[in-house]
Amino acid sequence: LILGSLLASCKGGPKLMPSISGKAGEVIVVISKGDWESDPGIALRSVLGSEHPYLPQIEPLFNLVNVPENAFSNIFQTHRNIIIVHTAANVQQPTIAYQENVWAAPQTVVTISTANAKDAAELVTKESDKLTNVFLQAERNRNISNAKKYEEKALRDVVTATFGGSPYFPKGYTLKKNTADFIWISYETTYTNLGIFVYSYPFKDSTDFTPAKLLAMRNDVLFRNVPGEMENSYMTTNMSIDPGFRWVKYNKRSFVELRSLWEVQNDFMGGPFVDHVFLDKEKKKLIVLEAFVYAPRYDKRNYLRQVESIIFSFEFF
Repeated sequence: LILGSLLASCKGGPKLMPSISGKAGEVIVVISKGDWESDPGIALRSVLGSEHPYLPQIEPLFNLVNVPENAFSNIFQTHRNIIIVHTAANVQQPTIAYQENVWAAPQTVVTISTANAKDAAELVTKESDKLTNVFLQAERNRNISNAKKYEEKALRDVVTATFGGSPYFPKGYTLKKNTADFIWISYETTYTNLGIFVYSYPFKDSTDFTPAKLLAMRNDVLFRNVPGEMENSYMTTNMSIDPGFRWVKYNKRSFVELRSLWEVQNDFMGGPFVDHVFLDKEKKKLIVLEAFVYAPRYDKRNYLRQVESIIFSFEFF
């Protein structure tokens, strides 16, 4: 009776989907060998396989894996990120469709349909920003969902008590430093250190949002709060490169995103960092969320995306 009831309730109900497969930062490209080696493949590699900005070594935005159309079986259909490029003479209008959870969850599938290879390449180039952002957001959403599902809630409570809001921290992160205006939370292993700084300082005027001012304040705050292992060493910014700077609107918040490389003065340590800086109008303070990575033995792209996703999850409580 129970089994019959369950079977009856499944009819017309939500479909249970398998979990996604594949590695973080990987995209399956379903495309004919000829198109992969010609204009459409070149366009996809130039957009999604281009160099990830502000990493200490060259890494692509995504690792692209070509799967011929006739080999696109069940094994590949559960992959987390899929692009399908279909070219046929009977296609009347070039189209690109963005879908979620087609064969698995949480999955992102992009289907490009055009009459020929040239049109496919032009559509990829035209949609380059959206194409990139769709997969970046999909990776970010998976990380945030994991952080919320396996949360160290005590850390969120600590940050909220000081700043009125907090990111979500997954299991394994621990409180390393807690002062009146600076909190340091990290996940450390033998060879890696994934860190989050949350700090604030008084807001004066709009010039506080310029890259030069933000980096000057960053260096001052970290000089006082993040000492290195060697004598007279401390975390600072690599000032030999211009930082990445842009305004972002996300989850009903506007903030400055600052990207660059950090280093330790008087020591040989460094890595990438991302800052989110926004104004707390009520307290007239700037709040800074920083994600940084130290992983000298490994590629850093996926590590950075993990901690970057954490600061994207910030909410006021």
